[in-house]
Parts: sequence; structure tokens; C-alpha cells
Amino acid sequence: MTDPTGLRVATHDATDLEQLRQPLLDVYAEVYADKLSDPFFGLPRYWERVEAYASRTGFGLALGYAGEEMIGYAMGFTLPAGSGWWRGLLDQVDPDVMTEDGTRSFGITEIMVLEAYRRQGHAKTLHDTLLKDRPERRAVLLVLPDNIAAQAAYKSWGWYRLGGLKPFDDSPVYDAMVLDLD
Repeated sequence: MTDPTGLRVATHDATDLEQLRQPLLDVYAEVYADKLSDPFFGLPRYWERVEAYASRTGFGLALGYAGEEMIGYAMGFTLPAGSGWWRGLLDQVDPDVMTEDGTRSFGITEIMVLEAYRRQGHAKTLHDTLLKDRPERRAVLLVLPDNIAAQAAYKSWGWYRLGGLKPFDDSPVYDAMVLDLD
């Protein structure tokens, strides 16, 4: 599929992950260049997380290409019943909001676009492609509070903030956001 801006989008599942490893890591390394010295954001730890995501039911990956160059991607998976996604939530919310049954929520783990290709609608295209025809009732994601551009984009796409969340002992605190898919 090619969108009106010329972005070519390809979708994949976990079976293609190993052959996509290096281009995925290359995009990640450029996008997170200023954070790679932090072990949490380092390439080995990131790839461990990607492999864990890919082992989950419902894993999906939307890749964006300008010509032959991968310029961004979005990925996620269906949160399993009893998921630990909400562990580390710092704000009080209705416990029902955090109940996962294996079909309720699609967790977006990454949406990233190389800087030279930002503010052209590519992140939205990747987002929409990843969420197209999902059977889950909602999508969830984590975003750094100081990522003002991403925060503004998500809000304009219908996402709302649920609260602060620290998913790992060595991770930063993120804003947990929700998008109703119904």
C-alpha cells in the first residue's frame, strides 16, 4: 500500500521479525540516538523487548518506506488475560479499566519515524495501518511525558491519558494512553 504522501507501507507478523532485525534496529538507533547510553534504551535491551512482543498473540508490525529506505514503523500485540501492562500505574483509576481478558486491548509498543520524515503524516499512516481491522475494543500505549509532539499527535487522533505508569524498575515514567476502537 502507498499513501498519498508516497509512503509505502508493508505489514508483517512475528514470522518476519528476524529478517527485519537490522533495519528495525537502525531506525530505532537513529530515533533514540540521544538515549542509547541508558541501558534501558540500549539496543540489546530494546531487541529483547521486541522479541518478547513478537512472542505474543496478535503481534503486528507496520513498516513505512520512502523508496527502499525504512523510515519508520509501528508495532504492538494483543494484551493477554491478566496482562502485567498496567503494573506500575501511579494514578488511581477504576480497577475495571485495567482488567485484561485477552481480547480487550491492543498494546502499541512503538510508533517511530526518522526525523527527516516527521510532520508529514507518516506516523498517522503507520498508526492507522497497525490498528486497521483490529478485533480489540481499545488500544493502549505508553509515551514519555516530555515528548510533546507525540502527545499532541495522539490527542488529536483521539487518545486520552489514563495516568502515569512505570513499567519496569529501570524505566522512566510514561503517560499511559487509551484509544477506544469501537
